[in-house]
Amino acid sequence: MSHAFDSIKQGLDEALEFSKGKHKKAVIHEFSPIDVKNIRANVGMSQSEFASAFGISVSTLRHWERGDRTPHGPARVLLNVVAKEPNAVLKALG
Repeated sequence: MSHAFDSIKQGLDEALEFSKGKHKKAVIHEFSPIDVKNIRANVGMSQSEFASAFGISVSTLRHWERGDRTPHGPARVLLNVVAKEPNAVLKALG
C-alpha cells in the first residue's frame, strides 16, 4: 500500500507544480486537430457506411464532422489509425 500512496502523492505533487507553471516533470501531450470528414472522404464511405464499419453512431459522426464535438480517447486513436491504415482496420474488424 505504501508504493501506491507514494505514486499518488508524486502525481499530485507534479500536478501542483504544473499548475504553478513549472513543467519540468510533467509530460504534456498535445494533439493536433482531427479532420473526421476528410478521413471519411479518403476512405470513400458515406456517413452511414463509415459509422457502421467503425462502430460509431451516425449522430456522433455528424457532430464530429460539423465540429460540434471532438473525438477523445479511444475514438481519437481509432480515427488516427483509420486515417493512416483504413484497410488494416477494416480487415481487423471484418
